[in-house]
Amino acid sequence: MVFGLFSKERALQRTIKKATNKMSQSPERWGAMEKLRDDGSDEALFYLLKRFSFSYSKMVEDEQEKEWVVETMVAKGELGLPALQRYMKDDSTTTIAYPLRILERVASHKRILEVIDDLLANEDPGYTRDTTKRIQIIDWMRDWPDATGEEVLARVKPYLEDFDENTRFAAVEAISHHPIEAATDPLVATLLNEDEDSRRLKVRIAEVLVQAELTLGSHKKAIAGLTDDVLSEFRIHRDKLARKK
Repeated sequence: MVFGLFSKERALQRTIKKATNKMSQSPERWGAMEKLRDDGSDEALFYLLKRFSFSYSKMVEDEQEKEWVVETMVAKGELGLPALQRYMKDDSTTTIAYPLRILERVASHKRILEVIDDLLANEDPGYTRDTTKRIQIIDWMRDWPDATGEEVLARVKPYLEDFDENTRFAAVEAISHHPIEAATDPLVATLLNEDEDSRRLKVRIAEVLVQAELTLGSHKKAIAGLTDDVLSEFRIHRDKLARKK
């Protein structure tokens, strides 16, 4: 019995090695991925998801394999969620765009937010060598059609203060796709932050305030002071920001 389990584990490890070897020929790797699918265990599915972690030299086949993994995991439904969540949280995983697509298709709205919150708990705003994962999560929140403005704002607002400009910009973009009045204060706070030296970011925030027609309220005077400087393309019109004609 023990020998049988050991033999099965060795076979699984051989299959994993073939499925995750970017130097293998596509047919050999595909056969290994099918075996992982048929195994269906959390361990097998976790390593099936590892196919997203590298690119094959032949771009068409690379995309076909990855799309196959997406559809395979979608077919697994919620049974694949433990492996999916484990893969996305793994420290060695930096690219999670494909897994987020799977998550959106297999989980309930509530469960999706739970997974996203769990991922973001490991992505505290602040210095990190690689911002890829947090930006992909923020970008996904931006494009998720079922998200409410409140849900998006609550999750991306902390990243308006991230050390990385691209992350801060991604947070602004996410808010721009789901604008609500409650976004005014954090956007303005970033706009008025003396330590914020990105004119690109400040102009984008101004554009969001204009496009969403957000009311400036008590911030009007402070923002008016910027219209002769960094926001020279804009003007105050009543209680809102507008572009100069």
